[in-house]
Amino acid sequence: MADPVSWKVVEPGWRVVSSDGQSIGTVHEVLGDLEADIFDGLNANTGRLLERRYIPSEQVGEIEEGAIHLTIPADAVSELDPPVS
Repeated sequence: MADPVSWKVVEPGWRVVSSDGQSIGTVHEVLGDLEADIFDGLNANTGRLLERRYIPSEQVGEIEEGAIHLTIPADAVSELDPPVS
């Protein structure tokens, strides 16, 4: 793994990787308050049909340049809530 980076530098298009190493999609939008440094989570495009799912910050593990690593396995992603704004 590369060096960790702050959630503040995450951009749309970064890979989202499950805890079991599967690439499950890409970042669509990062949610949080930059000034207060509060990371709420992210909306991601997932699956073959690019369904959007909300991934709460509690399920985000390490963030490295270009990739978000989750703390949940790939099969749990389909059970996540629809996106929030």
